Amino acid sequence: MTAEGSSGRVAPTLEMVAERAGVSRATVSRVVNGSPRVSDDTVAAVTAAIDALHYTPNRAARSLANRRSMAIALVIPEETSRFFGDPYFAAIVQGISTVLDETGYVLNLHLASSSGSFDKTVAYLQGGNADGALVVSHHTGDHVLSQLGASIPVVFGGRPLDPQATTSYFVDVDNTLAARAGTQYLLDQGRRRIGTIAGPDDMPAGIDRLAGWRGALTDAGLTTEAVVHGDFSLAGGVHAARELLDAHPDLDAIFVASDLMALGAISVLRERGIAVPEQVAVMGFDDSPAALASEIPLTTVRQPSVEQGERMARILLGLLEGENFPRRHIMPTEIVVRASA
Repeated sequence: MTAEGSSGRVAPTLEMVAERAGVSRATVSRVVNGSPRVSDDTVAAVTAAIDALHYTPNRAARSLANRRSMAIALVIPEETSRFFGDPYFAAIVQGISTVLDETGYVLNLHLASSSGSFDKTVAYLQGGNADGALVVSHHTGDHVLSQLGASIPVVFGGRPLDPQATTSYFVDVDNTLAARAGTQYLLDQGRRRIGTIAGPDDMPAGIDRLAGWRGALTDAGLTTEAVVHGDFSLAGGVHAARELLDAHPDLDAIFVASDLMALGAISVLRERGIAVPEQVAVMGFDDSPAALASEIPLTTVRQPSVEQGERMARILLGLLEGENFPRRHIMPTEIVVRASA
């Protein structure tokens, strides 16, 4: 059966595309839906047939037939200012968008910082308005997000802190090992009075990076008293650095749990006339664009944030297609040496 357009010409159908491409109707459907389970050659053949026939997928009909919304929710339990002010989030969104742009899915952003917005986000997701969710920057109080996996596929950026989230999928770096390596680099440079500006103690990255710093210093037989927590923001780094230096003015290095906070620390050191790195070396974490924003380029631990976003999106798309994946996906880190250390 064929369909006729308003001009009287026969509108191309899925079957016509399949015939021209030399594949099955189901294969064309998988290509149109952005399934990763199709070879590049097949995608190219189907795409060429679609272009030649000027076929336009009926997304509304397809969504109804598949009971899909064709929407992916990106949930970030943070304030708007933090989301737009931290380049880490831009990198994650870039990676996610790169993958979803190849599919028929749209990305819906949910900034759920307050209890009211958080409840609305959960109700929205449980109401069938998104086919899956990606969760980034979660806190200890966000346990309900882990439980969403019973309703829709959920992939976390960073390991969930919920002790009951044993069935959650997540993509992360080994923050403990990476922070230990970053601190060890400072030790190898001859630094012995190393403080830290840690991340929030209700977030996995904050907890694990602090543990890595402590582990390296403990192994070296050094004290681990010089700790102040920040909130991963530039302003938070400034406030924490002032507190840290007031309490421990003899530091010769600072391991900082994010690049933005490290820039804040450098600004405080400079306003106090302390030379970086001659008197105090500074190590950041992320290797975001912020690492090059200071007059003193930042030595930092690089985590592949764009690639992390890509991996999260591909896993979620695969779960929607019924594929099986390991629960944990750990990505590599490396130390990038610049002028601050």
